[in-house]
Formats: sequence, C-alpha cells, structure tokens
Amino acid sequence: MAQVHAALALYILLVHAVAWHAQAASYNVGNSAGWDISADLPSWADGKKFNIGDVLVFQYSKYHTLDEVDAAGFKNCSAANAVFSSSDGNTTVPLTANGDRYFICGNQMHCLGGMKLQVHVGPPGSGAGGAPADGPQASPGAALGPAAGTGSTDDAGIPTLVLGGSHRHRLGAGAVLLATWWMCVALLL
Repeated sequence: MAQVHAALALYILLVHAVAWHAQAASYNVGNSAGWDISADLPSWADGKKFNIGDVLVFQYSKYHTLDEVDAAGFKNCSAANAVFSSSDGNTTVPLTANGDRYFICGNQMHCLGGMKLQVHVGPPGSGAGGAPADGPQASPGAALGPAAGTGSTDDAGIPTLVLGGSHRHRLGAGAVLLATWWMCVALLL
C-alpha cells in the first residue's frame, strides 16, 4: 500500500512541476540592450503576456536607476513617490498581483527619452502557453535582488541554458519547493 501512495505522490508531484513550468517565466527587460535609454521598451513589451509568478529582470548601468511608480509618476516621469527604488544594476522584480505595474528610470531626462515601462499582469497561466514568446531571461534571485543566471530560447521556443546574454528560461524554484513538500507527504503515508 505504501508503494501505491508513493507512486501517487510522485505522479502528483510531476503534474504540479509541469504546471509550474508552464506558468512562470522570467523576462530580461529590454532584451540584450537591458534597462537602457537605447532599448525600445514599448516594443519590447508589445505582445507579451505577463502573469502572476513571472519575474522581470532589470540589468542596467550605474547611470540609471529603477523606480517603480504609480500611474501619475509614470505619466510625469517622477520618482518622487516611488514605491520601490534600486540602483544596484541588476534588479529582479517578481510579479505577485494582477494589475498594471509602472517602472521608470529615476533620471527624468532618461525617462522622458523613453526609459519607462508599463506592464499589465494577469492571473497565472493567462498568457499564450504561460511562457514568453521571445527570449531573455535571468533566474530570479531573492524577491528583489540580483539575477542568478540566464536561459535562452531558440526560434522553436525550446529553452536552453546559457551562461551570459539576455535570454529566457522557465522557473524551477517553485517546482523544487513543491517536490520537497510532496516527498514529505509520501514519506508520511
């Protein structure tokens, strides 16, 4: 009987792990240009479906900052009432709730020059397949912190691991936590 419970727990674990991978994605904002005045950020965001559980990775030089603001701050390029500010050059922002999120460079001239990004976040898995259509992503670190690594997608949409650049991969941290939980359940049965 214990073998049946263990097999069932393993099956459920695999189903949950596959579902998690299909839902969460990590986006390197601006692709290879990163969070920079040279990036066409509105075009970069065009057509992407951002979902709860996804992560935005902002990589930028010491001449820029990342400020999350409200709609008014976005419209006026003002970081005066920023919800969050960072200048570490590599900031990971998890998307944890539905709705619009607004990001600007704290240098108003850069913001006025187009260095700002609005994303709409939908429920988990609400995008086309739940994964980003294009490349770029670095793994999320802590809730807001440096990215740990990067992944890539070829033209067929197959994820691969790369050690640099600006590419996408699917997240696995949640699947690891879920696997640990299910293993504990299986051992108790």
